[in-house]
Amino acid sequence: MEKQLQQIIEILKAQQHTISMAESCTGGRVAAALTAIPGVSAIFNGSCVTYSNEIKHLWLGVSNGTLEKYGAVSRQCVEEMLTGIQYKASSDYAIAVSGIAGPDGGSVAKPVGTVYIGVLSPTEMMVERYQFEGDREAVQKAAVGHAISLLEKNLEKS
Repeated sequence: MEKQLQQIIEILKAQQHTISMAESCTGGRVAAALTAIPGVSAIFNGSCVTYSNEIKHLWLGVSNGTLEKYGAVSRQCVEEMLTGIQYKASSDYAIAVSGIAGPDGGSVAKPVGTVYIGVLSPTEMMVERYQFEGDREAVQKAAVGHAISLLEKNLEKS
């Protein structure tokens, strides 16, 4: 993943673009993976770990209506997390992650391992739903890897 992250940093540098993150179930692991790479300060504006619904609302502007109707683990919530962090951090790109890492908290509609990951670029928003297997650690690691891959996929389009 280190080589992949180095390439992402180089692409963003070449575009003179910045990135920020809003994370819930990954607890800052996406930001930690990126900031472990030298040179990241040229493109990384910041990150928020918005675990509770109240903080998603207060810090990122996720509407209470969205949280009540769709829940924090939803496409709609991640879309609002993306626009919220992009605005707050004044970044060109944003990554947002919200899910159920487990071992508790799942339901029939959203079992443990359900994770929504989104990327917002200057031209488009992508949000995908994933169903990861394994324990809490495995779900978090898979979510980080998929967030990085989704960003890379978005960068390849631009």
